[in-house]
Amino acid sequence: MERIEAILLDWGGVLIDNPAPGLMAYCAEALRVSVADYQQAHNRHGEPFQKGLIPEAVFWQRVCADLHRLLPEVPSLWGQAFRAVYSPRPDVFAWARQLRQQGYKTALLSNTEQAAMEFFQELLYDVFDAAVFSCSEGTIKPEQEIYEVAARKLGLSLPQCVFIDDKQLFVDGAIQAGMKAVLYENLDQVKQALKSLGVCDGA
Repeated sequence: MERIEAILLDWGGVLIDNPAPGLMAYCAEALRVSVADYQQAHNRHGEPFQKGLIPEAVFWQRVCADLHRLLPEVPSLWGQAFRAVYSPRPDVFAWARQLRQQGYKTALLSNTEQAAMEFFQELLYDVFDAAVFSCSEGTIKPEQEIYEVAARKLGLSLPQCVFIDDKQLFVDGAIQAGMKAVLYENLDQVKQALKSLGVCDGA
């Protein structure tokens, strides 16, 4: 088995609290529709938005047409919503920083949209050797290509990487692509799982 050289982390649900419920509620309120109705429209049009195949303006045109609502008046409702619900987990960021100090490469690997990616870039985190966003790569988890992109940006092979995500579908995608992967439940559980793979827990 190849030695693990890099730890890749999901953003929402691992490094930060899962923003999805807050995002759905925020956008539903802004458009004055129910969360259930908004979520249905969002799910119909969200994938090309997340892949960066359509800009945010087109996404809202499609969603608002479905919901029979006027377009948002703010330049980026999605960016505004993301900033409002953003809730980082300092212990996970600190752990990632410790891993990097110990010589592991670290990366963020996220299905996310342009406005959220821009917010991430504004935060100027010093924790990652690479950051891979679906909106800039045209591919999303669990598609094999996005895991290959992440490994390539780190200059490593897929088996040298372990990916941590809170969604089983995306963990399975990483394994099928050739990475090791761990389903995130809590930080202590992840540290134990990585120990079994020969990764120091950063303590």
